[in-house]
Amino acid sequence: MVSEAIDAGAGHAHWLRIAREIADDLATDAVDREQAGKPPLDEVGRLREAGLLTLPAPAGHGAGEAGSADWRTAYAVVRTISAADGAIGYLLGCHYFLSSSARFFASPALAARVEQESAAGQWCWGGGLVSCEPPPRLTPTARGYVLDGLQRCVTGVGIADRLVVRATRSGTGDPLAVLVDPGHPGVVYLDDEATFGQRLAAGGSVEFDSVPVTSDDVFGSLSSDEGVLPPFAGLAAPTARLVSVQFCLGVAEGLLAEVREYSRLVNSSWQPSAQQPWSGVPSRDPYVLGVYGELTVATRSASALADQAVEALGRGFARGEDLDDDECAEIAVLASVAESAASRAAQEITARALDVVGARGAFLRHGFDRFWRNARTHTLREPVADRLREVGDYFLNGAHPPFTIPS
Repeated sequence: MVSEAIDAGAGHAHWLRIAREIADDLATDAVDREQAGKPPLDEVGRLREAGLLTLPAPAGHGAGEAGSADWRTAYAVVRTISAADGAIGYLLGCHYFLSSSARFFASPALAARVEQESAAGQWCWGGGLVSCEPPPRLTPTARGYVLDGLQRCVTGVGIADRLVVRATRSGTGDPLAVLVDPGHPGVVYLDDEATFGQRLAAGGSVEFDSVPVTSDDVFGSLSSDEGVLPPFAGLAAPTARLVSVQFCLGVAEGLLAEVREYSRLVNSSWQPSAQQPWSGVPSRDPYVLGVYGELTVATRSASALADQAVEALGRGFARGEDLDDDECAEIAVLASVAESAASRAAQEITARALDVVGARGAFLRHGFDRFWRNARTHTLREPVADRLREVGDYFLNGAHPPFTIPS
């Protein structure tokens, strides 16, 4: 059910086809891999081999034979992968955002160099720019900086080729986006954030002990103070939020597809013929049809809002440095609207879809529970109430949403 209403260029169909092939591959053993909970090294290898780690790469930076792809294509890929394996879809979405972070916070020349190196090496990016206390400290030295401290809410623990983290400059307290090579011995991963969902998202914390950082590895400010960031840099927040949106929609659509397939093969548990294979006659149970109807409406409504937000973000990118604060605020609000709807849809669908399966939905071999666990783990970290307050304040008072990067 991934939306294809708007073609994102010549490479869109190419990358979406590859994403579907990878999703089909991941789906074959998704239940076993999720229950094993091993670091997703093999899964990232599949993404790298397929060329999906290079999206959304600027033209000429190694985005494959089909050419570079924009965020519409990247979002469609995230949604497609999330439908098969939510944790891997989310990991890929975070990679896309973090690998593009230099575009928002660094100089154009530095951003171009970093992205070219990343595309050439097919780096997998991890990290996190969410505000946490106390943040890592960036201390000036004669040769650049050293980074010390703990960063929580990190993706790509143990598998990332590069990390982008939030740090504060010693003395001033300015928040900065910092690039780190995790190969340095002072970078220590802490697998201290085990959760009931998102087991394959490689989440955790990372500790930095006198890790050297060059001046070019400091991308720029993450300040939420008014007037510090230019409007174009402000697009980082809705760009990241739309990763969350595509993840939520992908998980919801993935479970709906699996439950629908199950319903077509085996009648619902409360029907007399529940033990018999599906005869080919569609279910006419009014309860089953009503639930499918409600969940389809929830998914498609959230999908339409997501499409609006992605279109608006594309227009914002096209404006470039001419983008103004009011335009950026409108895009941020649309992303918050989409995230609110997608979050609610994911929670409702992953909780209620099993009603049409009945008691058999609890069998571990089906793995239906992983969709709910993945969605709920994510939505607990990104409460919909925060987005609704932003939307309400904008609607009532015209207040611009604060600059915040989701975890």
